[in-house]
Amino acid sequence: MRRRLIFAFVSMAVMIIALYGVPRAVMTAELVQSSQTQRVDRMAILLSALVSERERVGPVTADLFKSLLRPEDGVTYVGADGDTLHVGATADGDDLQKTVEVKDGGTLTVTRSGSYVTQLVSDAVTPVIWIGVLLLFVSVIGAFLLGRNLSRPFVKLAGTARDLGAGGLSSEPEKYRFPEAAAIDRALRDSADTLERRIRREHEFAANASHQLRTPITAVRLELEDLSLWGETPPVVREQLEHAVQEIDRLADAITQLLALARGEAAAESACAPLAQTIHGAAERWRQHANATGRSIRTDDLDDALGSAPAAASQILDVLLHNAIKHGRGTITITAVRRAEYVTVQVADEGPRPSGNSIFQRRPEQRTATSGEGIGLALSAELAESLGGHLLLEGDETTRFSLILPARD
Repeated sequence: MRRRLIFAFVSMAVMIIALYGVPRAVMTAELVQSSQTQRVDRMAILLSALVSERERVGPVTADLFKSLLRPEDGVTYVGADGDTLHVGATADGDDLQKTVEVKDGGTLTVTRSGSYVTQLVSDAVTPVIWIGVLLLFVSVIGAFLLGRNLSRPFVKLAGTARDLGAGGLSSEPEKYRFPEAAAIDRALRDSADTLERRIRREHEFAANASHQLRTPITAVRLELEDLSLWGETPPVVREQLEHAVQEIDRLADAITQLLALARGEAAAESACAPLAQTIHGAAERWRQHANATGRSIRTDDLDDALGSAPAAASQILDVLLHNAIKHGRGTITITAVRRAEYVTVQVADEGPRPSGNSIFQRRPEQRTATSGEGIGLALSAELAESLGGHLLLEGDETTRFSLILPARD
């Protein structure tokens, strides 16, 4: 901005100086030229009158002209009898000259050196040029000072915006001489207050929701544990109750991880489990659901070389399997391979591949939705990023999701 302001002011100054100085210089040069031409004309008339008076009393000699001529002037007198008398500077092609007729016959020509006239024009125009240069220099200095003063508020506003982004906006507002800059500063500070209140409400909501959910979840878990410990409970029912307790524990872990993600904490710092076990567990959880729709889930041979993964990886696999069952076709295949420092887990089905990667982006209507419909893949991508990995949509014709995670031994 400062450069553009300086360039604009200097350009305006140059334009004004040119519009004033060029016509002024031309007028000065023409005035000098006209003045010298008039002087030569008057001198020719005066000398012709002197020659007429002198011819009445005697011959015209060079002494008559020498006392009246300057070094840059010259006179040529041609008498009635044809005699020529030249006094002073020799005439040149660019000299000013004036020829008049003498009263008793003959002609008189007066010349003035062109170089002398040029020098007079230069002497008259030079001050105009120096004034223009001085004005241009002052304009440049003024443009720098004015540009700095005008841009300083916006530099401060940029710092205020950076502080707003970093969350360290000072409470003391800046004092600006320009009302526009003061208005922008007030708008930024009002926006900062609004954002702070909104973020505080969201954090309070997340904490309250977590607390309100944990209490009934804990109560249900205790009741299920009590039922599983009753002697009258059949073994088959006890097995289902223990499975339900495990799912409740997973639900509590998911709430904890989502709360940590909302607070900006790293999900990778949560407890880890063997990745092969996590994959098999996710496949078993969704196998009955897939079989109910006439489909199947197949997992390749997995070994312990895959290492471990944070608990959030289980949530991502649940979303991918649910998405494959709901939107995909055919057999669902889960594969995993470790390459150097990363592990790639792929969940594929035989359905057509969605176009683009917009399925990982939250649409505007989903940002304020309360049902949670359509945000699973977007949330999974964010969880993968928090784990230091990526969630990608691959494949050419069929759907294949790849979860890339850092390898953990």
